[in-house]
Amino acid sequence: MESYALLLGSTLSAGTVLAIAALGLLINEKAGIVNLGAEGMMLCAAIAGFATVVHTGSFALGLLAGMAAGALLAVLFGWLVIWLNTNQYATGLALSLFGVGFSAFAGINYVQARLPDTPKFSWPVLGDLPVLGPALFRLHPLVYLTMLLVVLLMWFLYRTRAGLVLRSVGESPQSAHALGYPVRRIRLLAVAAGGALCGLAGAYISTVYTPLWVEGMVAGRGWIALALTTFATWRPARVLLGAYLFGGVTMLQFHLQASGVHVASQLLSMLPYLATIVVLVLISRNPTWIRVNMPASLGKPFFPGS
Repeated sequence: MESYALLLGSTLSAGTVLAIAALGLLINEKAGIVNLGAEGMMLCAAIAGFATVVHTGSFALGLLAGMAAGALLAVLFGWLVIWLNTNQYATGLALSLFGVGFSAFAGINYVQARLPDTPKFSWPVLGDLPVLGPALFRLHPLVYLTMLLVVLLMWFLYRTRAGLVLRSVGESPQSAHALGYPVRRIRLLAVAAGGALCGLAGAYISTVYTPLWVEGMVAGRGWIALALTTFATWRPARVLLGAYLFGGVTMLQFHLQASGVHVASQLLSMLPYLATIVVLVLISRNPTWIRVNMPASLGKPFFPGS
């Protein structure tokens, strides 16, 4: 039972990375912007957060540095696609490639660096429960904050006027502009908020989840998070469930290896990416189901006065 409890706890931790990034990308896409640069932003945030913790010893500052790095790159991306009307897909891919190269260059001197011991967290009393304690109540606070973030995002999108305006910008920017809303500024704010969350996910990887720096350590999670928004049909609660599903697949490979299952490690490492492809193929069989919640102007540029 203890091993299954640890598997559940590690699944929640692995899924948290994907959930935070996917929620950021969901905010982008609700405003009509497709950001393919998530992988690069997460990598830059990972090295920014790691370097900050190395020099300051503060994990909180490391996470904030990651958020700042992600938001900064997102604002650059937003300026290019919203004000200069560059192609969203090409610009996002360029940003992702830039992030891969820049993080590798910036992280050269941090490959052997060591972080202070990660602070341990445990809920009073609940953390001491057998089985449930290690599975649910000894996780990093960001795991619980991510669950709270989902609730807050659902409330913001579907229960507030600001959320309604954000969704209207993603559905029909021309109508929102005609009503007097600053569509470009709203989209830029949404892109910056999404970038900050992607940055938080990247910094969480390098400072808490895998407290070290290795080139390319985000390992495709930015792309999986992007796929999660489609898998979840742009619903925050489904994003969380999907993230835990993929997190479970990710951790299952380690559990199988530890259990002595004789399967090639390379094949087990493919499981998360294989699951992503399978899920996308399955949900693509019903395009109508996907389009129910997809923002109507997703990926489309907006020209004021057009």
